[in-house]
This record gives sequence, structure tokens and C-alpha cells, in this order.
Amino acid sequence: MIVTRKRLVGMLAIALVAAAARVASQQLPLTDLTVRSFSVGEAPEAVVFDGAHLWVASQFTNTLTKISVADLNVVRTFRIGNGPVGLAFDGTSIWVANLFDNTVMKVNPADGSVAGTFAVGRGPAALAFDGTHIWVANRYSDDLTKLRASDGARLGTFRVGERPTAVAVRDQQVWVVNNRSNTVTRLRANDGTLVGISRVGTAPFDLAFAGDDVWVTNLYESTVTKLRASSGAVAGTVQVGHGPAGIAFDGVNIWVANNGSNSVTAVRPSTGAVLATVPVGKNPSGIAISTTLGITRVWVAAFGSNNVTMIDPRKVALIGRAQ
Repeated sequence: MIVTRKRLVGMLAIALVAAAARVASQQLPLTDLTVRSFSVGEAPEAVVFDGAHLWVASQFTNTLTKISVADLNVVRTFRIGNGPVGLAFDGTSIWVANLFDNTVMKVNPADGSVAGTFAVGRGPAALAFDGTHIWVANRYSDDLTKLRASDGARLGTFRVGERPTAVAVRDQQVWVVNNRSNTVTRLRANDGTLVGISRVGTAPFDLAFAGDDVWVTNLYESTVTKLRASSGAVAGTVQVGHGPAGIAFDGVNIWVANNGSNSVTAVRPSTGAVLATVPVGKNPSGIAISTTLGITRVWVAAFGSNNVTMIDPRKVALIGRAQ
């Protein structure tokens, strides 16, 4: 799904075979959630919000697309790296993970200029900012690289599980999803010491924090696993669509991009209730949340449709209160 079209087909085939019956949810027509799509480059995979604009990394065209959230217009598209698949925002700059360059780039969001290019491990695929450092999950070398955000200096490399596909930081701990190990690794952020390892579902892909919990998508089981942030203990499992990939929390609900069912599922984090399933483009992968002027939107990158879908989650919030 991530590296080549051939891999995408193979991963989805396994996901569809392994998927169990889904929990019933309310199917909502597109117009009910004020859905709008924006054309971007080929094979968009990662999205990130910088406070004013949404940035989309398109793997096969090596581009970054900048979308104004205020007026919902595509501002500009920039050439970037080789195989951009991961994004992060550090409060000042956009960081891009280039899967085939073994580099990450620091980008000026005002004009798309590259302020620095930094060598990391093999197959950098996911990024996280901890307030001072950029953490890079290197998919092919099974490790994390820690960079100082101010100047890109490499401060350490730390082994994790097989094929890390997502990384996030909270409370001085770095959480890493290990796609081929079926685990989530926790490291201490200051020195990379192993804190714990949690077993999750088959082929975990992404994670998101929500309150006191961490939610992990399991690509081949069509589920998300709920972990306690305090201990990493498994607190529950929720059935969603086929091939869940990207995941995000909007402050109210969990949103899951179902790569194999061309949809997004909204889940109430307190109970695990599935509130709605929204059709989007083909093979949705990356997902991000934006909030401006009190309006929250969910953005979903559709790898197979070369577009990004914007969803207004307020209707889902109403459904959640009624249940």
C-alpha cells in the first residue's frame, strides 16, 4: 500500500480475507457531512495541519500540496524529495519523510523552500515532534532517529520492532507502531530506553491519543485496539472497516481511514461505539484534524484517488449525543 501499487493490492487482499464482520453503524450520505474533495498529486499518503493550512504529501509525484483551510482553496504545489510519505509540523516548519531518499527535509511553510535535508535510517516513513525534537520512524532499518528540530542534528538512533510505520510522543514517552511485529513499543524520550511493548492486532499501522488511551489501527484485522496510555495494557478492541490505516482524534471522536473499504469510521472513544461510516475516495490512508475559528474538520488522503476529502464532523457529534 505504501511503497508500490503492487504492495497496495497485496496488503488489501490480505486485509479483506482477514476482516471479520463489522459492527453495524449508521451509514451517512456524503451531503450529510458536508464532504468536499481536493485534487492533489499522485498517491497522497500523509497530511498535516499547520494552524492555517493543510499539507499533503503525494508519494508518486514527489510533491507537497498546500491547501488553505480558511477559504478551502489549493494554494500551491511544491516539488519535494523522493517518495514523501510522512509529515510533521513543529510549530514553525513542515518536516517531510522521504521514503526512497533516506532523508527528512525541513520546509518553510511560507514558500515551500527547503531549509535543510538530513540523513536518517532506511525508509523514513513517519514523523513526530515532541516540542524540541523530531522523531523519525525508519521502516526498512527497524529503528527510530532522533533529530534536534532547531538544526536537524542527529542525537540518537534506537532499535524498535519490525517495520515501524507510525510514531507519536506523549508525556515524555515515544510510542512506535511496529507493523510486522504486531506490537507497539514505548521508549523514554530523553534517552531512548525501552519502557514497554504492547501486543496489538495483526499488521498495526497507525496510532492516535485520545484522553487516557492510545488507539492503534490493525490493518489485517479491520479493528482498532485501545491501549491504556499509563501502562500500555490492552483495554478493548473495536471493529471498523476493512484495512484500517490512518487514525486521528478530533477532540470528540476517533476517526479511522479504512483503506480497504474506501471509507472513514467515526468511533466514540469512551465506549467504542461506532457512530458513522462515511464513504470517501479510494484507499484512504493519512488522516488529520484542523480547527480554525472554532470549526473542526477531518481531512482524509485517498491514496488511490489522488485527492483529499474534507469532512465536517458536526453531524457525527449530533449522532453521538443521541445514542
